[in-house]
Amino acid sequence: MFPGQGWQWVGMGVELLGCSDVFAEAVGECSAVVEELAGWSVVDVLQGAAGAPGFDRVDVVQPVMFTVMVALARLWESVGVVPSAVVGHSQGEIAAAHVAGVLCLEDALRVVVARSQALVEICGQGAMASVALGRAEVEERIAQLESVSVAAVNGPASTVVSGGAEEVAGLVAGLVAGGVRARRIDVDYASHSVHVEQVRKRIEAALAGVAPRAGRVPVYSTLTGEVLAGPEMDGGYWYANLRGRVEFEQAVRRLAQDGFTALVECSAHPVLVPGVEQTLETVPGAQVAVSGTLRRDDGGLRRFLTSAGSLWTTGVDITWPVLLPETQPV
Repeated sequence: MFPGQGWQWVGMGVELLGCSDVFAEAVGECSAVVEELAGWSVVDVLQGAAGAPGFDRVDVVQPVMFTVMVALARLWESVGVVPSAVVGHSQGEIAAAHVAGVLCLEDALRVVVARSQALVEICGQGAMASVALGRAEVEERIAQLESVSVAAVNGPASTVVSGGAEEVAGLVAGLVAGGVRARRIDVDYASHSVHVEQVRKRIEAALAGVAPRAGRVPVYSTLTGEVLAGPEMDGGYWYANLRGRVEFEQAVRRLAQDGFTALVECSAHPVLVPGVEQTLETVPGAQVAVSGTLRRDDGGLRRFLTSAGSLWTTGVDITWPVLLPETQPV
């Protein structure tokens, strides 16, 4: 599983860069492509090098998050946790498509860079917020708000809204005053809303040459709700992914119904896990292990080992000698 924005933190990935050859190699590959496309180094950003751009820029943070997600997926694969399917939330679906083999690394990063650079045009116009209510109840609450719409359905009681900054702020204040958990997401643009239509032509032109192919494993699309083979995920798809609603709950429900028994979130902090666990509780007979990878301010090899160990206790095979080469089973 690959999340959208909101899980990043300064210093993420730095410890693994220094102690995991697999992680460092993947980051280096992504960084080389980003440098060619955008003119800056992902490695420098992660390490906080002097003069490197910061996480306050959407056109920086999104390529960096893609890089970390892909590198963590490679790390999991190196210990035997190889996906049988992938699912991605919002921009996380680009990383999912790459890991599935649908997009080559260059095309995947072309999508990430082009979209994030286009988003700069609509920064300062909008806002997004997370609300601890189901979609139907949220739609009732926003029915009279002209600019606000449902951006993502993450779980039975986890919905994201998007729209004009003033109306989103007013909605959050009213919900909190009424005892409903709601918070602004740390962005100043409105993904998955009508605002995105301002940059449609730019995105579609930039991505006209994207060449998706049949993947090694299926992609559970959070845009269409279908299981995709890969060729459908062309430039037009990636515009629609940014404009359309994220149907993440629906995809998780289908994964459980299709018999998957373990879901692993590849990120530096587990933002999808709570909504996934909520959804699985509503699926009759679902027996699915759910795991994160790293945690905020806890992003080293010890945390990865802890996540791997937790997953192993649920029956997932881990190739321990890769992580612990000087140890022997007893």
